[in-house]
Amino acid sequence: MAVMMLITHFLFGQSGNNSKENSSGEVVVLTKKDFLEKVYNYEKNRDFIYEGNLPCLIDFYADWCPPCKVVEPILKDLAKEYKGKIIIYKVNIDNEKELKTFFRINSIPTYFFIPTNGDKYVTAMGSQPRAIFVKMIEEILLK
Repeated sequence: MAVMMLITHFLFGQSGNNSKENSSGEVVVLTKKDFLEKVYNYEKNRDFIYEGNLPCLIDFYADWCPPCKVVEPILKDLAKEYKGKIIIYKVNIDNEKELKTFFRINSIPTYFFIPTNGDKYVTAMGSQPRAIFVKMIEEILLK
């Protein structure tokens, strides 16, 4: 499977589960400050500790990126479909250069699939069809 070749696994520690935020059914834009509070505070923790209480999908994107624009309506639809089960975030790499640099985002769109069960988080790159997002949500975030 070509998609599996794009996926990279990273180890991280136990979930923090400190976030009070619930899935709103909308894609939520993150600033660095939001990212540190809701996803991972890399300024305080060397090991990746997810701060959220629901699994999340993060889309690293840019407004000028055509493949990012193709995926945007898919992610909006999935945020509604999985409301209350996952949170879908997006990070504009032009506005949040520190996050781009810290996570070595060299290609967009790039996605992080972060479960809450202490498993590895998974990254994927490139415009993906809806079916691939659903498969990854079901197999990584909701298993």
